[in-house]
Amino acid sequence: MNMANLQSNLAGIKSPNPFWLASAPPTNSGYQVMRSFEAGWGGAVWKTLGTPITNVTSRFAALDYKQNKIIGLNNIELITDRPLDVNLKEIAECKKAFPDRTIIASLMEVCEQKAWHELVKRVQEVDIDGFELNFGCPHGMSERGMGSAVGQHPDLIAQVAEWTKEVARVPVIVKLTPNITDIRFGARAASEGGADAVSLINTINSLIGVDLETWNPVPHVDGKSSHGGYCGPAVKPIALNMVNECARDPQVTIPISGIGGIETWKDAVEFLLLGASNVQVCTAAMHHGFRIVEDMIDGLNNYLDERGLASVQDLVGGAANRITTWENLNLNYKIVARIDQDKCIHCNKCYVACEDAAHQCIDRLINNGSSTVVVDEQECVGCNLCQMVCPVEDCIEMVQIDTGLPSESWKERSLRLEALT
Repeated sequence: MNMANLQSNLAGIKSPNPFWLASAPPTNSGYQVMRSFEAGWGGAVWKTLGTPITNVTSRFAALDYKQNKIIGLNNIELITDRPLDVNLKEIAECKKAFPDRTIIASLMEVCEQKAWHELVKRVQEVDIDGFELNFGCPHGMSERGMGSAVGQHPDLIAQVAEWTKEVARVPVIVKLTPNITDIRFGARAASEGGADAVSLINTINSLIGVDLETWNPVPHVDGKSSHGGYCGPAVKPIALNMVNECARDPQVTIPISGIGGIETWKDAVEFLLLGASNVQVCTAAMHHGFRIVEDMIDGLNNYLDERGLASVQDLVGGAANRITTWENLNLNYKIVARIDQDKCIHCNKCYVACEDAAHQCIDRLINNGSSTVVVDEQECVGCNLCQMVCPVEDCIEMVQIDTGLPSESWKERSLRLEALT
């Protein structure tokens, strides 16, 4: 069996595979990072270094959905609560034990040139592969003028990136906050400031909920709480969009490390195809442990082999330019739903969904006391809702119909109609 080259390269930072642990509770100590490397992770971004803080309890809360645990995770934990000297000692030990693995130091500091210079110089006294500037943390640190308080201002992003590059001897990654109107402005600023790469997304501002018995927010600290950072599988679509927005932007001239809801090798491939050069994982490791990387590595290897691809680099950006603006989509492309009557269990979920929430193009026919659902293809708009609610796999197929019309976008149609008037 062929084995593809899984080595990733982010701004010259090479790893044996594209799977890194994100800066978070799983990378809080040398013990954890060494365990992760033993499991097979290609790299780790150390939990953010800076002036140690005192964390609170409790810190985490999860959004569950039916039988699925932790589809979203909220946290109000801050940066490292351990002395810098202790962290640096453990970073050195990890790098000595695993010289082929990537260790990135996540940093956070006040917006002062001297403070950033001192922190960068101090940290790179040990062997590290890069810095990640944490401009994304949306709680606690942002209230102190750091984290997303910097990441929401492109001029500050560019300035701090520039300060860091003045003294850094290794590549600098800027971690962006999603709590902004347009993620591209932050990415452009990082590029303008001389950063070597960007990573995104950091966590999303959130409140996970309220206990209906006590009225305490969840999680709570002595009856009170704070907005926290939201991550996990539920944020993946948001992260994919923001990664791709940056990847397609001609003013973002640096590579991307993709973060947000990655749990399987399939998730990772999607991020790579949409423009990321590697990926970072947090919630999945917290939920399932470090060994999940074994399935990620095996799955990615098999996928590349099956498609005849030689390396991970062959995936990067492969589908990035298939995303465009709505006005460029083909108005004459048509699909319709077709129901396999042999597989249909007559639950009528497709009929109800279409009748109540879509376009009333599924007919329910009664014959000898039994019902059959049939799609009126002339009326079907191909919205996919019936297929999505159907509980039987492959029972409803979305089939392309030849309209006999040439491809024409809204933009092209507007220009054509304008020319006729």
